[in-house]
Amino acid sequence: MKVTLDIWRQAGPRAKGEFENYVVNDAEPEMSILELLDRLNDQIIEQGGEPVVFESDCREGVCGCCGFLVNGKPHGPLANTPACRQHLRAFPEVTHFKLEPFRSNAFPVIRDLAIDRTALDELIQAGGTVNVMTGTAPDADTSPQPHQVAELALDFASCIGCGACVAACPNGSAMLFAGAKLAHLAKMPQGKQQRSSRARRMVAELDEDFGPCSLYGECAISCPAGISLTAIATVNKERWRSVFRGRHSQDN
Repeated sequence: MKVTLDIWRQAGPRAKGEFENYVVNDAEPEMSILELLDRLNDQIIEQGGEPVVFESDCREGVCGCCGFLVNGKPHGPLANTPACRQHLRAFPEVTHFKLEPFRSNAFPVIRDLAIDRTALDELIQAGGTVNVMTGTAPDADTSPQPHQVAELALDFASCIGCGACVAACPNGSAMLFAGAKLAHLAKMPQGKQQRSSRARRMVAELDEDFGPCSLYGECAISCPAGISLTAIATVNKERWRSVFRGRHSQDN
């Protein structure tokens, strides 16, 4: 199976990048897009060239490391599927791929297809954690939680932090990512103690590093974890809740 690849090559954050054309003559339908890049890099190295830089780790759709634009779509043609799970057999009619890094001011290019997701890390540092008392582990039923609420919290917690939502959004918004974190922690007992201050910090970070949300909905289509658009509504809900609770309040 012959596959043609136009890949963005960029030596560094300040270097000028451009697309370079490659051909892989022995691609197989069972290959994922990352495995196709592995095959290409073997070919490039054998010819004495510089391999294409891209990120990957678990290759099971869990770590969130992989991710780039495939023919203009974050991760690839299949909706709600990470790049490592996009196999060529799923779109046999496509034999020409254009690969480039996620395009967002919040994600500067490190090299080739690899980007810097520090902006997402700063969002987590702003409010994606909880302060808990350490010591003896509490009993499992100390803070009873309704099953449906716990399941919903887990749904929001499934975000893998790949940044596809930001790349898919025409505005470069991270509302889906932030909303998933806020919704997850707001529904769990451990996250309610700092609920208002968490919302204020994360919203401030959103305003500083990312664009506004216009509800295009592309983020939810690209999200590998299938995070619902209701996460976006959570951001504004938690924002206004924190205002009504008082700007100087540090509790829930």
